[in-house]
Amino acid sequence: MTEYVILVSADDHELGRMEKMEAHQKGILHRAFSIFLFNERGETLLQQRAAGKYHSPLLWTNTCCSHPRQGETVLQAAQRRVREELGIRPEDIHDLRPAFHFTYRAEFDNNLIEHELDHVVIGQYEGSCQPNPEEVASTRWVSMPDLLTDVEKSPANYTAWFKIILNEYVKHLPQ
Repeated sequence: MTEYVILVSADDHELGRMEKMEAHQKGILHRAFSIFLFNERGETLLQQRAAGKYHSPLLWTNTCCSHPRQGETVLQAAQRRVREELGIRPEDIHDLRPAFHFTYRAEFDNNLIEHELDHVVIGQYEGSCQPNPEEVASTRWVSMPDLLTDVEKSPANYTAWFKIILNEYVKHLPQ
């Protein structure tokens, strides 16, 4: 199935759609979302991208991120993708809500460009995952202080966009 992204203006007004790979080759601004799930201990769930991903394989990143489909809200898309990637039932996530949004651009060695208006979504989750091996190699829970220390110490272990999102997260939300 061909995947499309929703092209947007800088203020998130829909401008049309484009095939996902074409948008990433041309660096066209499009709508995306990034989910951070937290447990009752305040740890966030990270995923390690699968080895077969077209960019950033085996790097660690936030719980889940993707693109909404035409006619789908960001929260609907977030619920769909946590089920598809991590095997988490949306009804088991509590208080899933938008936190903030921002725009970023990141270029990769394979000539792909992430240029996204990213909606950061947060929620509470207690439980395990059953990751789709085509999407996710591994998962782990980590405290924010430990995560911030590890990203500073070993930035090459994390996706480019995650480091940007994490910096924005620290600016927008209290610890």
